[in-house]
Amino acid sequence: MGIRSLTRIEAERRSALVTVERYDIAIDLTALPDGPEIRCVSTVAFGCSEPGAETFVDCAAEVRSATLNGTPLTPGDDGRIPLPALAAHNVLRVESVQADTTTSPGAHRAVDPADGEVYLWTSFEPDEARYVWACFDQPDLKAPHAFTVTAPAAWTVLSNSGDPRVEEQGTARRWTFPDTPPLSVYNTVVNAGPFHEIRHEADGHDLGVFARRSLAEVLERDADEIFTLTRQGLAFYAEAFAMPFPQRKYDQVFVPEFGGAMENYGCVTWSDMFLRRATPTHAEREVLAVVLLHEMAHMWFGNIVTMRWWDDLWLNEAFAEFACHWAAEGATRYTDVWAGHLAGGKLRAYLSDQGPVSHPIHQPIHDVAQAASIFDNITYPKGASVLQQLKTYVGEDRFRTGMAAYFARHAWGTTTLQDLIDALAEAGDRSLGTWRKSWLETAGTDRFTLEHDGDTVTLVADGTPRPQVLAIGAYDRAGDALERTALVRVEVAEPRTPVTGLPATSDLLLINDDDLTFATTRPDAATRDTLFAAAARLPTAISRGVAAATVWDMLTAGEATAAEAGHCLTAVLAAETSDAVIEPLLTLVTTIAELWAPDADRPALTVAVAAACLRLADDPGRRQVALRGLARTATAEGLARLREQAGDDVDLRWRALVREAELGGDVTAESAALLARDPDPDAWVRALTVRAALPDPAAKAEVWQQLAVDRTVPVQSVGAVAAAFWRPAQDALLAPYAEHYLAEMPQLGQGGMIPAMVYTSQLFPLYGIDSAFVEKAQQAGQETVPVVRKTLLERADTVLRMLRARTANA
Repeated sequence: MGIRSLTRIEAERRSALVTVERYDIAIDLTALPDGPEIRCVSTVAFGCSEPGAETFVDCAAEVRSATLNGTPLTPGDDGRIPLPALAAHNVLRVESVQADTTTSPGAHRAVDPADGEVYLWTSFEPDEARYVWACFDQPDLKAPHAFTVTAPAAWTVLSNSGDPRVEEQGTARRWTFPDTPPLSVYNTVVNAGPFHEIRHEADGHDLGVFARRSLAEVLERDADEIFTLTRQGLAFYAEAFAMPFPQRKYDQVFVPEFGGAMENYGCVTWSDMFLRRATPTHAEREVLAVVLLHEMAHMWFGNIVTMRWWDDLWLNEAFAEFACHWAAEGATRYTDVWAGHLAGGKLRAYLSDQGPVSHPIHQPIHDVAQAASIFDNITYPKGASVLQQLKTYVGEDRFRTGMAAYFARHAWGTTTLQDLIDALAEAGDRSLGTWRKSWLETAGTDRFTLEHDGDTVTLVADGTPRPQVLAIGAYDRAGDALERTALVRVEVAEPRTPVTGLPATSDLLLINDDDLTFATTRPDAATRDTLFAAAARLPTAISRGVAAATVWDMLTAGEATAAEAGHCLTAVLAAETSDAVIEPLLTLVTTIAELWAPDADRPALTVAVAAACLRLADDPGRRQVALRGLARTATAEGLARLREQAGDDVDLRWRALVREAELGGDVTAESAALLARDPDPDAWVRALTVRAALPDPAAKAEVWQQLAVDRTVPVQSVGAVAAAFWRPAQDALLAPYAEHYLAEMPQLGQGGMIPAMVYTSQLFPLYGIDSAFVEKAQQAGQETVPVVRKTLLERADTVLRMLRARTANA
């Protein structure tokens, strides 16, 4: 029998039966420098409301021994240990070993290629702690955790609670951490290794940042920025939620071979790819700020107050994604962060919400395996946008009041959706029942257009719209630009809403101006061409972004060609002034040229993007971003210009080599020389990325083996290598890898949630395929685990839209 996934019914039964009093977890890491094993002893004290009843504890690691109240237990073969004949008060003790710290979920042993040093990190969402030690692995069974960790003497050990007692034990040291507050199992953490550490005192908090020693110089470069953002975020949330972060110590640990970031209470774990090896661009610094504030928001949404079951995942993720933008705009220098959201995550959410995997933000979740499939664009960027609309709908003051009441009422407990709705409804003068049902329990995206009848303007919804407040801006030409002459807020409750207060004549009316709601829009037939021509002349990053979102949505729906959309958005790029938008918009237009344009249109569109990059490079503040874009679009002739501009910039030289390799250049010697002088400990991945782009069968076979079969590429770098692998004009070379992808499908779910999503999406073929293959892959995906099946369906839908765009007007 395989490892079983906890069902909601099982979780509810166990929660009604069991009250966890505390966990004492002893962890031995002394074998890790030379081997893979983590040895654990988990001691769980818990009460039972029905003495004599039975239940089970989760443990998917190898169980060496287990006793309940001193009586030996027999583990099952399904990742569970049966617990028979429970007493009113119980003590469970389980000795376990996790010997697969390379591919198993929960814990990972990483070796730094720069110096051979070993680092250990754990990450447990949604239910991966059970792969390391025995626990009741469900979110509503919260309890204090006490960790005692024995590790090599040269290592630093980090966990949720600060100020451990450290005792020397010869070649090892024992770290005894104070009890945590009541936490869900998935919010706990142990990170260990010979870290470089920097500490800073701010507003009564003891802040720490850590990274592997080979990245010490990069961490030193970024530490002040990280500490500033951390201080700003803690102060903003303390005021917004009327509850300061209750622990003095707040650590952030950057580790190798980790995907994304994880909000462990008081000790956030990050992929150290966020420590950019080249000087970060504005957009990269903004991403760092947003992720930092997202994970920090989880200290309240997820840790202090936790969802009762995974159907309320959005209480964690959507709120954290909304709150990080709210905090960034209100407390940091990244005041255009919502414009960046619109140019990035929100566009992805619009596409996902109109495809086969669309789902309500709040939906029934049968088991944890299904829960792993909803860490997606609906839960994150759509959820954030919906909450931005909710703040607009009820008003920010009432929104803050409701949040404060929610945390005061439920701190250190668990909640459901209704608890939050009740708190917000009590704080305001609106009933939120209809809002809840239409926004949180109904899938899909509203679409609006305007209908003109003389001087009368009517906002028309495609179907019955959700209750919402949005704005319509009126714009008139002022020389070569457009200026806004009126802005009217409209409260929508019916399919047709008369709009008053707009000028009788305007050159352009922009629906959802200020981007207050989550809805797509369409120009009517008479103004379609006006929108495409005028988008670049709009006066603000948000207004341009709203127009760009409409153009992108029309492309993905087959209502605009790649050439139309690409040239429109390239013009917007040339006019853009917000650094929060330039980089994501450049990525978008380059992606349109590479993946959406027909073969006949791609060269001209690529040249147009390259020309925009060259113009942008004349601005010293945007030169780096522009040259990165040029590295994706330069022709063979343009590469010489790029090399001249790049100079000794190692990052730009790598990017230029990828493009030169794609165009068939002989890059072997230069790649080897650059690898020899690049100080980045992961520079070998850059060299592999160059090789991936080569139009050479042997190179493709070698890269596929490392990327997809052996999985030697760190998970956070899979996307970059895969993007270089799937290149335009290499269809014949890439065609065999469609079947190779299908062959790998049974293994795509290995390693936990994040690797499953990354490998399923990034390895999906983009060239050398047709719609018949996509349909075949969709069918094959029906036999996989939910997170793979869902990710595959979403990626397949996007690729089908790309294929249709490539054949449009062909």
